[in-house]
Amino acid sequence: MSDATSLGRLPKVARPASPSALSNALVFGWRAVLKFKHVPEQLFDLVMTPIMFTLLFTFVFGGALAGSPAEYLQFFLPGILVQTVVFNAVYSGMGLSTDLGKGLFDRFRSLPIWSLSPFAGLMVGDILRHLIAASIILTIGLILGYRPEAGFFGVLAAFALLIAIGFGVGWIFIVLGLLIRTPMTVMTIGFTFIFPLVFASNIMVDPATMPDWLRAFVDVNPVSLMTTALRGLMGGGATLGQVALALIAPVALTAILAPTTLWLYLRR
Repeated sequence: MSDATSLGRLPKVARPASPSALSNALVFGWRAVLKFKHVPEQLFDLVMTPIMFTLLFTFVFGGALAGSPAEYLQFFLPGILVQTVVFNAVYSGMGLSTDLGKGLFDRFRSLPIWSLSPFAGLMVGDILRHLIAASIILTIGLILGYRPEAGFFGVLAAFALLIAIGFGVGWIFIVLGLLIRTPMTVMTIGFTFIFPLVFASNIMVDPATMPDWLRAFVDVNPVSLMTTALRGLMGGGATLGQVALALIAPVALTAILAPTTLWLYLRR
């Protein structure tokens, strides 16, 4: 029997539908999750750093700033959640820089997929990191005596805000990862940018005792606005205005840097 005859008898099957952008993003997100298995040292950083910051700051500063570690923890824990999420966002840029150096993204670009799906996958991995770290911090806080006055739903709303913050801030480091060739340089530049924003904020202390010029900066610092909203959500006193102010920076970063990321990626 000729090949032509055989081919003529094959049943006609409709071409499978192209995967959606969401499907593409989830596949790359699963790839980011698998990195935890193959690069276990990331888990060490993810677990130990939040524990170290929470314990050290609570017991070192607690008595001096609030009279007791337990009182300080009520003020400090929402702030350390914001700090941890912002710090963890650096890993997106480092991972991207590593993959670019290995030529992986050149292969991804040749595939018939949504152009931003590799970056969306990085964000999915980031969200998992944020949730793991935030859960660890909250668990340690509960053991030490922290009590969220807004209860379960307040904590749930706070975690949703944390995810939005991490998603928005993550674009900064994805852009750095596209522009900078080495992961360590991405980390160095990233922390150089982050440290002033984190420590010149209301995460650790009430800005009421700060000099006027510094307090003016702290009051409009996006990290301070995020921390204030998170304290309100977990403490039960959040207003819609506080949450809206906290979301300005993440929304603006996403709107500006997501298209910038695609442009930088396609012109490489």
